[in-house]
Amino acid sequence: MSMLMLRPYTFVVVCLRRKSKPKVSNKEPSSSLIVALPLPTAAAQLRPAARYSRFQKLLLQQNTSMEAKTSEDHLEVQKMKKKVLRKQVRAQHTLMRHEGIQCVSHATQSLVIANAGLGNGMSRQQLLRILEEYGAMETLLMPPNKPYSFVKYRTTEEAKKAFNTLNGKEVTLEDCGQNIILYINFVEKVSLQNAAPASLPPGLMVIEKIISPEEEKRLLESIDWKGDEDTQNAQKTLKHRRVKHFGYEFRYDNNNVDKDKPLPGGLPEICKPFLEKCLKQGYIKHKPDQLTVNQYEPGQAGIPPHTDTHSAFEDEIISLSLGAEIVMDFKHPDGHTVAIMLPRCSLLVMTGESRYLWTHGITPRKYDVVQASELGQKVRTITADVGDLTLNRRETRTSFTFRKVRRSPCNCIYPSVCDSQKGQQRLVQPSFPQNEMEASKLEQEYVHKVYEEIATHFSSTRHSPWPRIVEFLRSLPTGSIVADIGCGNGKYLGINEDLYVVGCDRSKNLVDICGEKHFQAFVCDALSVPIRSGSCDACISIAVIHHFSTAERRLATIRELARLLRPGGTALIYVWAMEQEYKNQKSKYLKEKSGSKNKDKEMYTGTAQGPLNDQEPGYSSQDSAWSHQLLNDFKDESFRLPVHTNRTSFHSQDLLVPWHLKGGTKKKEGSADTVVVPSGSKELQELSPIFHRYYHVFCEGELEAVCRSLDCVRVQKSYYDQGNWCVILEKL
Repeated sequence: MSMLMLRPYTFVVVCLRRKSKPKVSNKEPSSSLIVALPLPTAAAQLRPAARYSRFQKLLLQQNTSMEAKTSEDHLEVQKMKKKVLRKQVRAQHTLMRHEGIQCVSHATQSLVIANAGLGNGMSRQQLLRILEEYGAMETLLMPPNKPYSFVKYRTTEEAKKAFNTLNGKEVTLEDCGQNIILYINFVEKVSLQNAAPASLPPGLMVIEKIISPEEEKRLLESIDWKGDEDTQNAQKTLKHRRVKHFGYEFRYDNNNVDKDKPLPGGLPEICKPFLEKCLKQGYIKHKPDQLTVNQYEPGQAGIPPHTDTHSAFEDEIISLSLGAEIVMDFKHPDGHTVAIMLPRCSLLVMTGESRYLWTHGITPRKYDVVQASELGQKVRTITADVGDLTLNRRETRTSFTFRKVRRSPCNCIYPSVCDSQKGQQRLVQPSFPQNEMEASKLEQEYVHKVYEEIATHFSSTRHSPWPRIVEFLRSLPTGSIVADIGCGNGKYLGINEDLYVVGCDRSKNLVDICGEKHFQAFVCDALSVPIRSGSCDACISIAVIHHFSTAERRLATIRELARLLRPGGTALIYVWAMEQEYKNQKSKYLKEKSGSKNKDKEMYTGTAQGPLNDQEPGYSSQDSAWSHQLLNDFKDESFRLPVHTNRTSFHSQDLLVPWHLKGGTKKKEGSADTVVVPSGSKELQELSPIFHRYYHVFCEGELEAVCRSLDCVRVQKSYYDQGNWCVILEKL
């Protein structure tokens, strides 16, 4: 007893019944056990019913809570799966629209990875590290300015492993810290065409290492951005950049200088040895008397596309890049663009065509798309080599731009863009052709010559294949021989690699562009195609026949298509429709312009590309003024062709459609650069040439009727597709 008193707890004696078989008779002793238990245990044994009830309730509550949490987790997982699937489908549509590449449901070696492109901040180096974990890669292609990339693994199993692990996975972009989610699809093949290596604009030079790092440091330190607040050449604060002027102040309100008000002090003394060196080396012929110093902060600072005012400065303009490298974009009026890397401590020299005709600008962004290899850096032009592109973070850059103020009017050989030589040659508005000779002449002047002039710009706006044409080409049997009559820049020649496709076009410059893309194409007229009769399984004629100016010539073009087909072969034809509003639905073409008050005017297209309008050039409201001017000049001549105005319903089947080479703006996907001159302004009219193309727009049933007049074909199908009349013919 004394030993028990030393314990910190108390024992009690209880009688517990054993679990045993039921007694057979009353004589059988009951099965019980007398034991000593600690008090808490004894209490539990003495109140078993109450104890079990509380335990059961607690267990039920826990089970209910766990079931609710499991259900919530299950719903969240299902929700995430649906979101990933939805994003996958959206990525498939984007890929089809941009590249004409179709995703597949079965596993292959090749993947397309949405949200992992140069266009949304993923560098080649980071993507390589992510993908290398799942196997050896054969190819990694990153198209410029696109939000997706392509990878090809050596085996399908490695690609499946990457797909299963990365699809829907969140990753953090290393350079900016932003979280993105990857969405992945399988594709059959990865075969993106690289653009031909770009050459520098005529008259442009980039001289590397023109100064030493020590000279660069002294030049940067010579600019006092904090002092000189009270002087006339004090810094000007522009949006996201700082500017100082020496010699003469460049006025941004009129893009000119006040030649009668030079700034005191002239150019900084520290610049004079450098300018003497440029004169001695022959980079410039005149010693500059005006200097503009710009400091660009990384990420936001840029300059809109522009050409330095002709009347303000002489021919040579030179610009020194200090502190960091930059990519500068140059653009010809025909739409041709060249991106050029300006290395640190390099000198950009612009003379002749590059100075007077091409615009130059810097897009505000945090990263430049550059060549990953050193070879590309040496070339200094950024080509669209999708297997050798990456991102380069921008740093603070300072430019010293030297110019010579002009004292007499500019008499350059580019009057259409020269402010000293104002005015443009007026369009001699043609009459409707009365015979075969006049029709041929009209098409030569207002179709063939125009496409030769605008070929590069036209091609730059023709990259998205139209879905129903892609569907037609993909439906053809493997090995089919197909002719694309009027192939343009060849955007349909590579849609289906299982076909043998050849293209032809009347424009040599467009055929050359096809050659640069490694497509088979040749120059010919759609009225006389040098292909053997009955040799083609299929033909397509997209946005071509409406350029022929008489009914006889349009019929002859369709007859030529039929001649090429074998019996049973098919042809797909698209022409622009008179009815841009059909079955109470406006075409994408009309929807692009909202709130138009000029519903009775002829229309003309803008740079925003609709899905089915292959007629679309750049547009400004200036064209409306041109149309009125031309119509007023010839209002007494009833057979003159009207000039079309943008985004309104047609009121004439035969007309001229303007193609406006926009020199005043540059718009990119995801962002818009600052407009240099307002659209429709007098300045833009003086700087931007306009070309006019002949069109015959087709009424409902007209194309089908023309086809039915030929006894060698039958119309399989006729339909309306976003502002175009379309037929599918079968050769009998």
